[in-house]
Amino acid sequence: MINTIAYGLTIGGILYIISIGLSLTFGTMRIVNFAHGLIYTIGAYFLITLLPIARDNFILGAVLAVLAVVPISYIIERFVVRKLYGVSIDYAIIATYAVVLIGVDLIKWIWGASPIPLSDPVGIDVAFLGITLPLYRLIIILLAVVIFIGLSIFFKKTMVGKIVTAALEDKDAVRSLGINVDKYFAYIFVMGSSLAALGGVLYAPITSVHPYMGSMVLLLSFAVVLVGGLGNIKGTFVAAFALGMVMSVTGRLWGPAAETMVFVVMGIVLIFKPIEV
Repeated sequence: MINTIAYGLTIGGILYIISIGLSLTFGTMRIVNFAHGLIYTIGAYFLITLLPIARDNFILGAVLAVLAVVPISYIIERFVVRKLYGVSIDYAIIATYAVVLIGVDLIKWIWGASPIPLSDPVGIDVAFLGITLPLYRLIIILLAVVIFIGLSIFFKKTMVGKIVTAALEDKDAVRSLGINVDKYFAYIFVMGSSLAALGGVLYAPITSVHPYMGSMVLLLSFAVVLVGGLGNIKGTFVAAFALGMVMSVTGRLWGPAAETMVFVVMGIVLIFKPIEV
């Protein structure tokens, strides 16, 4: 049972790191960004490419991989997403899904379509209550908590954070003050994409890396965002870990239903708490 809890918390940590950026962009811009899953995938592939350059130093390789994603995410925001502000949500779905199709084909062209495995970068187990747990998974859980605390401080204490928080409530009112909201949205978009890439980097050693790895993660992230609340940092954090535990416990009882159960929970939440888009 301890293994099940540890796995659920690990999945929850990864889901939070990926979902928080999606939550902020979805909550502020009302953009359904399918490219978020592509950035997650690219982060994992950049890790594979940059690890030899970093002499197999996982931390350095992870930092380089996330930094390498920044210009790509900016290009997507500047030339695709920014043109979709204020238009029908259908256009955002079509445009960002087109980016995904192009990106996946580029990934297959550059890296191939075969899954690429990565080993545990820590390779150390810790004993707890008579069982052993991979230290790497505990690090992921801790890192998710640190990111949550860091983002909470960022949005409460910094000027950029306060502007984005205000824009979450009323974009038009913020614009009426002469503030270029789109510029700050771009900052948040790049930051959210960087976190998505970090999620791909962290999850790569747990699963195999392949061109379509972002598809299911993106759907799970949307479930987290809808359950936690659009733009709600604390709600996204709680929802990510709760749904991670749902996946883990369901997987232990009946493996094929693990991911399906997440969407069952999402459906129940939406019945009693519908969202306004």
